[in-house]
Amino acid sequence: MRCFSVLGLACASSMVFAADVPGSHDLPLVPRLADAQIVDYRPLAELERIYPMGSIRRISGQLRFDGQVSARGQATSVTYELPPEHSSTEAFTAAREALQKQGAELLFWCQARDCGESSLWANEVFGNAKLFGADDQQAYLLLRLAAPQDNSLVALYSITRGNRRAYLHVEQFEASAPLGDLLPTSATLLRQLKDTGRLDLPKLGADPQPVWLTLLSRGLNLDTTLRVSISGSNAEAWRQALIGQGVRAARMETGNTETSGLHFELLR
Repeated sequence: MRCFSVLGLACASSMVFAADVPGSHDLPLVPRLADAQIVDYRPLAELERIYPMGSIRRISGQLRFDGQVSARGQATSVTYELPPEHSSTEAFTAAREALQKQGAELLFWCQARDCGESSLWANEVFGNAKLFGADDQQAYLLLRLAAPQDNSLVALYSITRGNRRAYLHVEQFEASAPLGDLLPTSATLLRQLKDTGRLDLPKLGADPQPVWLTLLSRGLNLDTTLRVSISGSNAEAWRQALIGQGVRAARMETGNTETSGLHFELLR
């Protein structure tokens, strides 16, 4: 009976993968959700790429967004259609967590209508009409991989269409020249803190840096109801500096979490 069971699983697995677009395969960094099928695959190609870091909109016929990362390099992408038992949010979260466990840094994260129009993401950014769906059922994330792959980016986009079909798009981009310093948006720092309950910034172990103080203070002041603990070797110095940037002292306390760099934890 066990042999028949194993054989059945093997057959089921081969049937799932047989439905993939011919010649396609998963990207190594992002695991596939069970029973997801590859419905679009674009192999490695050299191109100029622009990744938005803000809500996108069209004004006077031109695509507009507040920030961007633009570079020339090689990109490859895969689009999964998800089975009914998996939502686009579930697939997006699983991919994000897998990448963060590998040390990837979040640069920009938006959800639902904060991203702008789904039609623009689908047609203008990713050139894939399958990704057009409801504006309130989308999510986009741009990440930078950890060294020594820190000249590589991964973009995630998830969507649920009006017919309830859910998709996850994964694109990996390897820049042909160093990307230099890339900073996250304040709203992205806040979203990560609220969604995961924590914010790890391993590179911020030294004295407070003005550019990061601005990002963190703006992020924390986007929701003045939140309270956080701050841990790290220079945690108190950062706390005092954030107070100087306008974050109320009562909203922050010094924590005792062992960490490299700076660690924020949401106090429930």
